[in-house]
Amino acid sequence: MSQPVPGSGPHRRAQMRRVVLSGLLGSTIEYYDFMLYGTVASLVFDKLFFTGLSPLAGTFAAFGTFAVGYVARPLGGALFGHFGDRLGRKAMLVLSMVLMGVASTLIGLLPTHDQVGNLAPTLLVALRLVQGVAVGGEWGGAALLTAEHAARRRRGLLTSLVQLGGPAGTVLSTLVLTLFATLPDEQFLSWGWRVPFLLSAALLALGLFVRLKVTESPLFSQVQQSNAVVRRPLVEVLRTPKPLLLACFVVFAATVSQALTSVFVISFGTGAGYARTDLLIGQLLNGLAAAVAMPLSAALSDRIGRRPVLLGAALLLGAVAFPVFLMVGTGSVPLMMLALGVLAPLPMGALLGPVPALFSEMFGTSTRYTGVSMGYQLAAVIGGGLAPLAGTTLLSAAGGHDPSLVALYMLVACLVSATAVWLTTETRGHDLEHTAAASQPEPLAGRL
Repeated sequence: MSQPVPGSGPHRRAQMRRVVLSGLLGSTIEYYDFMLYGTVASLVFDKLFFTGLSPLAGTFAAFGTFAVGYVARPLGGALFGHFGDRLGRKAMLVLSMVLMGVASTLIGLLPTHDQVGNLAPTLLVALRLVQGVAVGGEWGGAALLTAEHAARRRRGLLTSLVQLGGPAGTVLSTLVLTLFATLPDEQFLSWGWRVPFLLSAALLALGLFVRLKVTESPLFSQVQQSNAVVRRPLVEVLRTPKPLLLACFVVFAATVSQALTSVFVISFGTGAGYARTDLLIGQLLNGLAAAVAMPLSAALSDRIGRRPVLLGAALLLGAVAFPVFLMVGTGSVPLMMLALGVLAPLPMGALLGPVPALFSEMFGTSTRYTGVSMGYQLAAVIGGGLAPLAGTTLLSAAGGHDPSLVALYMLVACLVSATAVWLTTETRGHDLEHTAAASQPEPLAGRL
């Protein structure tokens, strides 16, 4: 029997809508802020915070601060996972949203290197660390809170709406940034890039309004009532590391591809002669196409299983790796739009769609926040966080214009994910309460 939202009839449906909306809004806001940083880093941070460096060194430094956010994500996953499995999902999700909103707003207020010297990049890195910790706690909590409220037969589709926040946030940040990118360079560098960050304060208010109305997970409430909360969730997850490692590598290709086609490609495309606005439009199309693919693949996984959908998506994404980067490298705007707006994002979105449901079904309730968060965030740091740096290094090694090595890197990542999917047990239809009981660690003996 599946675990529905507590209550019945209209109340239950209304609460389910709130949970889904909260997850979608939360992940949209988190990824708006997180990906906005990546795009702005590729456009202006080398000029404002790392002055005096060569163009290549400045790009490395800007992408280095971008990577710092990814490095902090597993830390956020561990911290929020620990307290989310100990104290509850809702409180941690509210905290993650506040941290992200405040950090992003402060980035929009930062002085530049010309104004305060080395203090400027230091503050930038510190705020990027906070962003990483926040997003590390958001995704897993939002995904599993939705999964723990949802009926089993629609778990894939409903949890994919949380995943939809990734492209939705990317699209929103790109739309806002594109609006200000039309300013003359002097105005954009002076104040235009700041406004999208300052808008985070308004998004934070909206997100909190919805999230504070959501009820706690019914499955976690059962764990609390039965005194089955564990003292060290991360230790319990690491005692049987296979699910954690498989989760990490299942999503590895998607994190690599997402970073390459939404962050690295801005720098690469600028060098290939594309206008800034054309690249941002390509990024916008990228997010829209991924957003279409996610719920469709997730709904399909509710019918035929998680494994066949994920395996097909990983292999298809690998098959388009070379065409995507070779098309972008031509300097042709229509080919670039086709590559970034269709070829790359459709299989990437299809790979991401079933992931929240799969991950939620791989861990028991008492360690689910930790397991889900760490699995995804480890992939984010070794995949997405390093991908722009790796792409820049590989492109430079090939003479600065031939993206073949970058495409090969993406292809290898896809083969890694396909192998992980092949090794994963099918989880569609798993009873989350049964999963929790089957993997229940020893009860909590003490307090924090």
